[in-house]
Amino acid sequence: MTPGHRTRPLPDTVHARATLGKARAENFPVAPSFLPRAWREGLMAVYGYARLVDDIGDGDLAPGGRDAVLLGLDPAATDDRLAMLDALEADLLRVFDGSGGPGGQPRHPLLLDLQPVVRAHGLTPEPFLGLIGANRQDQRVTRYETYEDLVGYCELSANPVGRLVLSLTGTSTPERIRRSDAVCTALQIAEHLQDVTEDLGRDRIYLPAQDMRRFHVTEADLRAPSAGASVRSLIAYETQRARDLLDEGSPLVGSVHGRLRLLLAGFVGGGRAALGAVTAAGFDVLPGPPKPTKSGLLREVAAVLRTAPRKG
Repeated sequence: MTPGHRTRPLPDTVHARATLGKARAENFPVAPSFLPRAWREGLMAVYGYARLVDDIGDGDLAPGGRDAVLLGLDPAATDDRLAMLDALEADLLRVFDGSGGPGGQPRHPLLLDLQPVVRAHGLTPEPFLGLIGANRQDQRVTRYETYEDLVGYCELSANPVGRLVLSLTGTSTPERIRRSDAVCTALQIAEHLQDVTEDLGRDRIYLPAQDMRRFHVTEADLRAPSAGASVRSLIAYETQRARDLLDEGSPLVGSVHGRLRLLLAGFVGGGRAALGAVTAAGFDVLPGPPKPTKSGLLREVAAVLRTAPRKG
């Protein structure tokens, strides 16, 4: 290699980086620079996996079928979401089998990146499988009758991520897991509230049908260009539920120290900022997702840090 010459990243590496780049659009910081390098690498590996699962389930993969090929399928299989999720689960099991297992090394670069993180932290397959289960459910279940049904979905789609964060940082306890689950469910509900229109475009509604009836909201009302009084009242009700969950989970921040405290404050503050944006929009989420400003996010994080009780 000549001096000053840089080799180009492999195409598969570029492909994986494009998925990881979506972290910038999240409501909360995924792996901020103030964290130790090992934590950042672990969090980004977990995020890359979670983002890939969601992109498969939502049909948001990059065009060309490269992800299907990486998972051992025909490029045309990209459109078969259940087949893609099955192939991803098989590749996930290779992460835990290791090179000596019957399946060999993982095929997808994002799962190859995950393997050393799994080994270093002794992670188990269950939370990763939960995320796949949530996206399988998305292919079969497009409406939720009750709030409890929706919370059950969040137990698969969101809570595993918080549990993985605690495992990666060596801070898991039953009480912290309980608080983390409340925060993660709240973050998922906040995202659903922001994305009512986008989800409806995928024929999915994450507003409980029981609540829609209570507020006299129909699916036709959700297809309007802007929300009427009934829809706004429904969104306000669900927003308060998410706030209550964040309040329930926020003592998690005070139970840890140092840079982890800042990270968890970012999660809670990010959720509060997202709900604040929904509120500032007058609970009219139908024109598009209300997004918090960076200054609004920083204010909320600072407020969490000020008010979180410290525990030993």
